[in-house]
Amino acid sequence: MYTKIALTLATVSLAALAGCSSPPTNAQIGTAGGAVVGGVVGSAIGGPAATIGGAAAGALIGNQIAKDPNRRY
Repeated sequence: MYTKIALTLATVSLAALAGCSSPPTNAQIGTAGGAVVGGVVGSAIGGPAATIGGAAAGALIGNQIAKDPNRRY
């Protein structure tokens, strides 16, 4: 259990450090936001597989929505 937590924290830390090189694009923001929302919805629906699937689907949808330059938020 502690190994999974340590690996997750290391991965998040590495991603955060890599993201410091330049400001995020709209597509990156959409991907991250979609992954979070999808993961939460997947977690509410089912177990770990639903959480991972929801995060993946949310990331894909968020990325595609954020790529559209004509969309207003």
